[in-house]
Amino acid sequence: MNFEFSEDANLVRDQARGFLAENCPPAVVRRVLEGDELYAEDLWQKIVEMGWTATVIPEEHGGLGLSYYELVVIAEELGRACAPVPFSSSVYLATEAILAGGSEAQKGEWLPKLAAGEVIGAFAYAEGAGQASAANLETTVTDGKISGTKPVIADAEIANVMVVAAKSAGGDGASLYLVPTDQGGVSCEAVKTLDPSRNHANVTFDGAPAELLGADGEGWALLEQVLDRAAVLFAWEQLGGSETSLEMAKEYAMGRYAFGRPIASYQAIKHKLADMYVKNTLARSNAYYGAWALDSDAPDLPLAAATARVGSTQAYYYSSKENIQTHGGMGYTWEFDCQFYYRRSKVLSVVIGSEGLWQEKLIAASEQADVA
Repeated sequence: MNFEFSEDANLVRDQARGFLAENCPPAVVRRVLEGDELYAEDLWQKIVEMGWTATVIPEEHGGLGLSYYELVVIAEELGRACAPVPFSSSVYLATEAILAGGSEAQKGEWLPKLAAGEVIGAFAYAEGAGQASAANLETTVTDGKISGTKPVIADAEIANVMVVAAKSAGGDGASLYLVPTDQGGVSCEAVKTLDPSRNHANVTFDGAPAELLGADGEGWALLEQVLDRAAVLFAWEQLGGSETSLEMAKEYAMGRYAFGRPIASYQAIKHKLADMYVKNTLARSNAYYGAWALDSDAPDLPLAAATARVGSTQAYYYSSKENIQTHGGMGYTWEFDCQFYYRRSKVLSVVIGSEGLWQEKLIAASEQADVA
């Protein structure tokens, strides 16, 4: 099976890389990391103007109607630049949830706004510690009003609409709801995380208007579908960050001399770089599989998504960590950029569930595939 991307997708990748090299240098990431901005708003507006937020949204809903191959290469380049923007929350999660479960009226109302960047989306489903499930939801909806608390939600403070998991109105199972944040009853409390270049907050709903997304009581199945699709997109973003970590380590090792020789000539450094390369290559192979399954809506998407997610999570953490080690003492200083990727790798590793959770999903999907 050939997973190679089309000429159009490769052209999108080249354009995205050039755009981000010009508009998202490390100084932009550092500005958000060190400052009071919740995200790089100027960069976000340029991304919207590029049409990236509209990539896979159908043309009848204001989008470009392109394939997921174009979207995954954009995700990869955003990961390479460690872009401090709410792209994943709005595009991978909120948009995908509405595409998967929205009624025609809901798609007609929200997708054009998401495509045009008029609104930013967020996704809130887990509650408290432990593995999220329909059984441990405490957020409730009564007479179209939602109440409850969702901890550590990415981009919550800047979102205009949230997709929220709550107990079904009938009390049996879970449902997803669309919650606009400008109608009252929604409050956010900022949360400091390892990566200040990405905004996170605890969100409290107190009788906020909520509109059912999808069928009542079938929200968890819809949520799992959205997470599988988002996992592939996150995997490509993680892969981009992992590749940049390897490139940074290689360039530093070739230019840094010790005892009259580049440190890249020493076996210990060679092994670090080789291990990073092997993990990234395996992750890319799995990500290609995930992209194919996502674009073709293949039955084995859950298997492909879990495989891609686990591979890229492991590769990104390892490469970002070893990038710091390769830089030696300098890698730990605030002035060096290695920290951007280590911070982002840790945050992305848990944003839609931990690596352990996705390993369990991978095992379950593999067993199901064997039975089939």
